[in-house]
Amino acid sequence: MNEWMNNPLLKNMDSAKLELIRMAASQTNGKSGKDLAPILMALITNANKKGIQFTSEEINLILEILKEGKTKEEQAQMDRMIAMVRTMLLKHGK
Repeated sequence: MNEWMNNPLLKNMDSAKLELIRMAASQTNGKSGKDLAPILMALITNANKKGIQFTSEEINLILEILKEGKTKEEQAQMDRMIAMVRTMLLKHGK
């Protein structure tokens, strides 16, 4: 589950962002795709409270991390949830 920590894209990432990603990754361990939306929303909310903004590349990386180890079916379900979360974020101007 922790192979993602070796991703070269994380090498220069801010430590506060990495900690938020670690928390989200640990919360998704053993959970199905439908549980992704609240975890992702909490990650973004916690980041915003701390004045942290993720780039679109960082968000894509986070999503890949959260999908790690899931079945194709679960990944597809997560993709649907991600699309819903993105829609909600766009409506709220985030």
